[in-house]
Amino acid sequence: MPAIMRSMNVIARCAAIYRTQQIELDGLLGVHHSYILVIVNHPGMSQDWLAKHLCLSKSNVTRHLACLEKQGYVERRASEADKREMLVYPTQKMIDIYPEVLRVTHEWNALISEGFSEEELEGFGRLIEKMLDRSLDLIGREG
Repeated sequence: MPAIMRSMNVIARCAAIYRTQQIELDGLLGVHHSYILVIVNHPGMSQDWLAKHLCLSKSNVTRHLACLEKQGYVERRASEADKREMLVYPTQKMIDIYPEVLRVTHEWNALISEGFSEEELEGFGRLIEKMLDRSLDLIGREG
């Protein structure tokens, strides 16, 4: 069996580098693009939900959100129901950059899958989804 994890990790790191090279705004890094895609589509989610959704530690999410907040991309507010829970909202600055982040994401996907047939892409998509589902099951999380 090929070194699946190594390959997936290298592809993910290359994607982050590519995104950073394509969008150089206010210190925005490739790692922040995942946050932008989720936060714009789910405004008002909790930091805990975001950590689970992205499969990241709470401390990493807190650190990245602090950076995004300092740069004016997000606003964090205490929940009305539970003041200990922080809810995350996109600012207009994040909403404005969202289409560009989406474009770069689609562009990367097209570039790395260039030369693949539709059947290959569909088959690969099914396989990677099965691996994702299995991975989430193994750590006890939902997708």
